[in-house]
Amino acid sequence: MTTGTVRLRLAICAGLALTTLTGCGIFKRQGPEECLARAMYFESNRSSRDGMIAVGTVVMNRVQSPQYPDTVCAVVGQKNQFASGVLSKRMDDRGAPLAQAAARAVMRGERHPLVGRAEFFHAASYRAGYDNMHYVVTAGGNAFYERRKSHLVTQPVPLTNMEGLTGR
Repeated sequence: MTTGTVRLRLAICAGLALTTLTGCGIFKRQGPEECLARAMYFESNRSSRDGMIAVGTVVMNRVQSPQYPDTVCAVVGQKNQFASGVLSKRMDDRGAPLAQAAARAVMRGERHPLVGRAEFFHAASYRAGYDNMHYVVTAGGNAFYERRKSHLVTQPVPLTNMEGLTGR
């Protein structure tokens, strides 16, 4: 058997394996709505629609920023930015519909009214020692903030959790 024949057979086998895995949901190419739903699902811990919309707003703010990739999936897939395995873990059947509906709403233009231009968030219980975090809202268990020069920060601690601000 020639080297060319071996390479051709390997390529065919690799293609068949990838096709099979794709059909099983592994290596599935995800669209922007699916990537957004996954970020919302895993980052808001399926806690509330407001929390999910706020996470989605941050993702879309990052997509619009020159500091981040320009697609939803690239933003969500950035290393060390979102929950580990956000694009590959399985979403359970109970929480997934809420995340998918919220992602559709954000893709159609809905935004959390208090997130504004914020590009960052962390668990509301976390206390960071930085002086450049200006908090704009807490929703769904996360505190959302803008990074500012320290003398421009007027809200240096996370706000009380607020719910019921987004459409249904």
